[in-house]
Amino acid sequence: MVDAVDGLLGRDEQERVRAVERVDAVLETVGEATWKHSLRALRPGGVLVVSGSTSGQAPSAELQRMFFLQLRVLGSTMGTRDELRQLVRLLDVSGVRPRIDRVLPLAEARDGFAAMADGEQVGKIVFNP
Repeated sequence: MVDAVDGLLGRDEQERVRAVERVDAVLETVGEATWKHSLRALRPGGVLVVSGSTSGQAPSAELQRMFFLQLRVLGSTMGTRDELRQLVRLLDVSGVRPRIDRVLPLAEARDGFAAMADGEQVGKIVFNP
């Protein structure tokens, strides 16, 4: 199994493993907490695809970085049912899986949400009935 966020150490930018090279595209689903890191990971002409804002919806735009490096921001939502089928097939073939930080009973949901709010998790928190 391949871990989709292998190398992510924590939410502090100083703790993140730095990529050797910048990338062409970043899928941003977190929002304010990771926006700056996501923009700085892009090479000139790169695109930041935004499909979520879990940690907040008003990050600093960093306009100078965007226009000097000719970066693009593209909003995106969930795809079609057929695209979801294709994604599931890709995950089956590649073995890529989301990182699961913890699994909690639904009765402990408050603890899970507190961990998310405090930035204590790396990966998904799953609640079971």
